[in-house]
Amino acid sequence: MVKLAENLARLGDENAFAVLARAADLAAQGRDIINLGIGQPDFPTPPHIVEAAIKALRDGHHGYTPATGIPPLREAVAADIHRRLGVEVDPGHVVVMPGGKPTMFFAITMFAAPGAEIICPDPGFPIYRSVIDYSEATAVPLPIREENGFGFSAEELLERVTPATRLIILNSPANPTGGVTPAEEIDKLVDGLERWPDVAILSDEIYGQMTYDGLPHKSLLTYEALRDRVILLDGWSKTYAMTGWRLGYGVWPEALVDHIRRLAVNCHSCVNAASQWAGIAALEGPQECVREMVTAFDERRAFVAERMSSVAGVRCAVPKGAFYAFPNITGTGWDERALASTLLEDAGVATIAGTDFGEYGAGFIRISCANSLDNISAAIDRIESFLAEREPQRAA
Repeated sequence: MVKLAENLARLGDENAFAVLARAADLAAQGRDIINLGIGQPDFPTPPHIVEAAIKALRDGHHGYTPATGIPPLREAVAADIHRRLGVEVDPGHVVVMPGGKPTMFFAITMFAAPGAEIICPDPGFPIYRSVIDYSEATAVPLPIREENGFGFSAEELLERVTPATRLIILNSPANPTGGVTPAEEIDKLVDGLERWPDVAILSDEIYGQMTYDGLPHKSLLTYEALRDRVILLDGWSKTYAMTGWRLGYGVWPEALVDHIRRLAVNCHSCVNAASQWAGIAALEGPQECVREMVTAFDERRAFVAERMSSVAGVRCAVPKGAFYAFPNITGTGWDERALASTLLEDAGVATIAGTDFGEYGAGFIRISCANSLDNISAAIDRIESFLAEREPQRAA
């Protein structure tokens, strides 16, 4: 038997993909499955973006590109950030990646070491915790609480910073909760971090263009005091319905750019050329496609919150961003894992248990609004009927 590295056993998973696979298996067996599990826009990639990739291939863009991304794309990213956030970014600080996860992986491993502490949101995107554990650093969960509108508390966060803290991971608008941290909390955090000048911040803003009720997105990149230690994570997957194109980027402090370049060279060499030209078309082309998609998610998230809150034993905060709702199901008597599993197997509705995103997700399930209103309505009808007819179960 081959002997594996011990840290491989600490590498976690993302259960949303397991649920997606099981839902597909059941559908292949002829079952009627409504998928409210996977975090993937249900819209096609806009045609002008697809055509840009086709043109790139026809124009002969078939070879390697620079490890950090083609210059026109890095320039387009910098221009887009200036347009949206009012921040001047040096294109040389933009590093294009094959999706959002590599920026997470590289940022965490860049700061991780035995004895180092990394603060991460809980509930939060599961890959944060997975990579921290794999890297042998110590994960310090930051509770993301329903009573705070699923935004983080600057006070709670600052209480967790110690001399061992190397990196803080933030995510707003947030997966899985749909929470948006108010600007005043971010201001408090920035002020408090003056005491900790050696702590870096990874700000995951992949849902930054998806906020509702007139709530603006407040980027950590807009704070001059943090500019030399903030890593911005963003990309095309959610905003432009390009999950399968595997295209994301990070904006890195100048001192870290060459480190991330070398990590990219060692890992994936470069991002495929056609996707990068498609990324330019997305940023520089018409943005009505983004507005239409966000408008649809806006309508759906309000509908989900209202309908789920009418289900006996359930309360559901209205999401302020992203395209998820995070209903509290403690009043039903069900364990969140048992409920998510049984809903899929017996009611044909795919959801994700809150504890798949961390221990503070106990008592919640995640519902993706990336499905049609008709399907969402039918799914909630099934959930309501199921809960009315079945005795609560706890996880095995």
